[in-house]
Amino acid sequence: MGFPDRIERVLDLTQPPAKVWAAVTTAEGLEAWFSTKATIDLRPGGSATLQWADAPAADLRIERVDEPSVFGFSWPIEGLAKDDPRRTYVEFTLEPNAGGTRLTVVESGFAQLPDELHQPAFAENSRGWVRELGKLAEYVDAR
Repeated sequence: MGFPDRIERVLDLTQPPAKVWAAVTTAEGLEAWFSTKATIDLRPGGSATLQWADAPAADLRIERVDEPSVFGFSWPIEGLAKDDPRRTYVEFTLEPNAGGTRLTVVESGFAQLPDELHQPAFAENSRGWVRELGKLAEYVDAR
């Protein structure tokens, strides 16, 4: 039996796509719910950095920008050496709905990990998305 390769979370938010887009694609938005400091060059091939007070910084590579509906990036996998080229891909898809925005977040690429790293990385990121998307909902609803 193979390991799960992807984490998927769906969140219905009360704000329009433009506000949600700004929350997930700008340094100001990312700093409000996801990291303590952020930089972002929002274009395919651009880079971003997320920094936290209690964890190492993550260097992101922007892979996809289809404003205002799809934003994707790849980032390092926890537990691998800093210079390891393996990364997971995270994609945010925003769809307008009657109440605001349906946000779908998919992180994929976990199947490339060896057995001893798969479970811890998958479990940590699964918990992390629940926690971080809760903060995102609080942030966009407060605006």
